Amino acid sequence: MRFRSTISNEPQVSFREAILDCLPPAGGLYIPTSAADLRQFFLYMEEGISFTELLATVVPPLFEGGLSPLSASRLAKNAYDFEPELKQLDENISILNLYNGPSGSFKDFGVAFLAAVLEELLDDGANAMILSTVRGDGGINLERAFHGRKGLISVMLYPTGPIRGLDPKTFVTNGGNIIPIQVKGNFDVCQHLVNEAINDRPFSRRYNITSANAVNPGRLLPQMFYYLYAYVKIKKKLSGGLFFSVPSGNFGSLISGLYAWKSGMPVNGFVAAMNANNAFGEYFQGRKFNPRPVKSTNSPALDVGVPSNYARLSSFYDEAPSVMRNMVFPASVDDNTTVKAMEQAWKQYGELIDPHTAVAYAAARDFIGAENCSHIIVLATGHPAREAALVRTATGQSPEIPKKLTLLKKESSPVALIDPHPEALKNAIASCV
Repeated sequence: MRFRSTISNEPQVSFREAILDCLPPAGGLYIPTSAADLRQFFLYMEEGISFTELLATVVPPLFEGGLSPLSASRLAKNAYDFEPELKQLDENISILNLYNGPSGSFKDFGVAFLAAVLEELLDDGANAMILSTVRGDGGINLERAFHGRKGLISVMLYPTGPIRGLDPKTFVTNGGNIIPIQVKGNFDVCQHLVNEAINDRPFSRRYNITSANAVNPGRLLPQMFYYLYAYVKIKKKLSGGLFFSVPSGNFGSLISGLYAWKSGMPVNGFVAAMNANNAFGEYFQGRKFNPRPVKSTNSPALDVGVPSNYARLSSFYDEAPSVMRNMVFPASVDDNTTVKAMEQAWKQYGELIDPHTAVAYAAARDFIGAENCSHIIVLATGHPAREAALVRTATGQSPEIPKKLTLLKKESSPVALIDPHPEALKNAIASCV
């Protein structure tokens, strides 16, 4: 598999190069230049296949020589001790639970794969530094995925505010390989510092820096696998078209679904389920993208004005505008409808869902009634216990909190607190490694 920048056809780089050097020197984001045809694999897979078995099968042909079958099998086992769970609610709708990982978020799937594949791809004695932006309890999946990985150091930049869920035993100051750094600024400031550090080529080469944020295709592409897994699980029960309803903020899950379709997954379309911010509603209908001020909603992970995967979606749209117009169906769901959807899922199916999943669930219910839809799978991107207060308000039920998620409430102190300047970040990193 080769990759190019969203703004340039040249030069093309390998899968390994795109992951280890995650931002193209010319700018833009890396996207695959072609898609391997995986139909011969997942069309004949049995529904009892495990998630790791599916990965071990499709990863070598997907990355076209980037990983051997032996490496892919080892990688799958090293990355995942959790897997998606598909629950069919009725003949028209299913939920794909993606919150069984350490942080109770769908992001665990991409981060776990990236950590394992980086360890697999590094030459003996080589090292890499993974520089990422997180907030609140968002660093827990990075800590769990990268802790103890040979040759890897994970540096996490946090904006002003509490840092939760980290175990100080994993920090470099205690012999580990995790470096949480807090920046006196907001999330955008942290992201700017990450991009500047990666694009400072002498500094980046010194530490072999890459990122675990969605800019890295090694974080994004693994999200294809849970779509393929869901299809294998449901395919024998389908009597017509299959759709997915996807909570959409930065649109990483949506573009991953489109890549899965390009690899041969039989799917009729995707509902891009947005909250009241509706970042791409008009864009998907063929109009110019106009960023708007962000509104605060009860589905905060979807409160995005300029999605980080805009360049990838735009590139996909330019290559296949008819596909985007005929396969991606935008939907906007307000706060009241979100709460009602949470209540309905509980009363009708006994399912507790978080507000981000509820946005996709509400959009899916409307889509079933309006389109020729045989079956739709809703992506459940967050554990209901992560938004326990709103779940309780909507349903009267208190979701059971898994032990792993109770750790997310524990506050941690950073290894360093820095001013929002590139030199401050460089000095903090140099003092830790």
